[in-house]
Amino acid sequence: MSDEKRFVLHTWTKQSEWNGPTIVGGAGAWFWDDQGRRYLDLSSQAECCNLGHQHLAVVRAIQEQAGRLCYISNAWGAQPRAELARRIVAIANQNPEDRTQKTEDGAQGAEYGIERAQSQIQNPKSKTQNPVYGRVFFTCDGAEATEHAIKMARWVTGRRKIISRYRSYHGATHAALSVSGDPRGRNVTDGLRDVARVLPPYCYRCPFGLRYPDCALRCADHVEAVIQQEGPDTVAGLIAEPAAGTNGIAAPPEYWPRLREICNRYGILLIADEVMSGFGRCGAWFAWQAQSATQAGELPCPDLFTMAKGLTGAHIPLGAICVAEHVASHFDEHALETGLTYSGHPLACAAGVAAIQAYADEGLIERAARLGAWMFEQLRAMRRRHACIGDVRGLGLFACVEMTENTFPQPLPWLKQLARAALQRGVNVAVRGNLMFVCPPLVIEQGDLEWGLSVIDELLPQGSSI
Repeated sequence: MSDEKRFVLHTWTKQSEWNGPTIVGGAGAWFWDDQGRRYLDLSSQAECCNLGHQHLAVVRAIQEQAGRLCYISNAWGAQPRAELARRIVAIANQNPEDRTQKTEDGAQGAEYGIERAQSQIQNPKSKTQNPVYGRVFFTCDGAEATEHAIKMARWVTGRRKIISRYRSYHGATHAALSVSGDPRGRNVTDGLRDVARVLPPYCYRCPFGLRYPDCALRCADHVEAVIQQEGPDTVAGLIAEPAAGTNGIAAPPEYWPRLREICNRYGILLIADEVMSGFGRCGAWFAWQAQSATQAGELPCPDLFTMAKGLTGAHIPLGAICVAEHVASHFDEHALETGLTYSGHPLACAAGVAAIQAYADEGLIERAARLGAWMFEQLRAMRRRHACIGDVRGLGLFACVEMTENTFPQPLPWLKQLARAALQRGVNVAVRGNLMFVCPPLVIEQGDLEWGLSVIDELLPQGSSI
């Protein structure tokens, strides 16, 4: 028995069934184990290695920051923390036409964002109509970001209830899993109180028995109906993933703008979970930026949005919440009664600054959109060849492939066998229930991606006989 299996508890699995190889290195979209076997990473590990493995500029930034200052608490200022917050705010406040433009620091410019925020403060009537981002709260990961977004929504509105969706995932901490509509949260016996869930925008197997676009977005009307039943004046926030997450839900393009309009109508804060979908994964800096405008022609900006994973390209753990100024300004006169020892850790923030610079310098946001379009063409062609594939959905380099057999989250044994067979051939792909996820690093070479997809293509026809 290896020391890893003997001494480490591994997540989301029975410990007796864990049998992972020991990984000793990686570069780009590839990683390798201590036996010299190489693997093409079509899952970006946990959809987090957006920059691939061991991105040299990020590694260098971590090394240089370690030589200057490893840690200082949030009670003191730190240059990489301030710089990373400035860049996140600037990216969030980009003009729509400039969102995919390569700029010097990966953003439209912090001055632009600050000017818009100041204008909004002077015009309070615009507060929930067109959120403008002003500040960032740093956490250690995405689950902590969810926890603190919930706290902020409750503090700022003075309300308690949180609306979330079935088939959603917002992290594995107690409150985060409580608001998740994920089957893994069923064992949380004493979950967060005042949580109501709505049915997901699941077009492939619509829970309302309708077909898009003739459905007139019944799923969005359903959200409003639940809010009305719960009492709008009791609802603090609505949390949702703008793009596919580990539950494989990809909403129609009009859905997110409808959520924005509904939240505007009732003074509810809209929280976007961008932990998986952020930093180019969906062909935009953040998935909410790739959504349609509202009927009023406004951007469907969330009031708060969480991030992690791609924020540092997974080189060091870091999470954050980007907060609209009309929410953040509440804490100018009210204490922010929370804290984390490692909030805004200088090493992690230095990695974040370098990661954002890399996304911009290498044009990876635009590349994810272009390469993602090609990848979806290949996957849809694969669907036409294989009757076992029922649906292909997603955005950018975030694809969910749903099989016709079973319904999520029921396991599909032959799909797990396919993933094991692919791994034996050097391709790492994620499967869950009857879903397969193809989420490669944004730096993957197109030829490598084509080869990885061909391996999956060859294995699929064998179906349950693998």
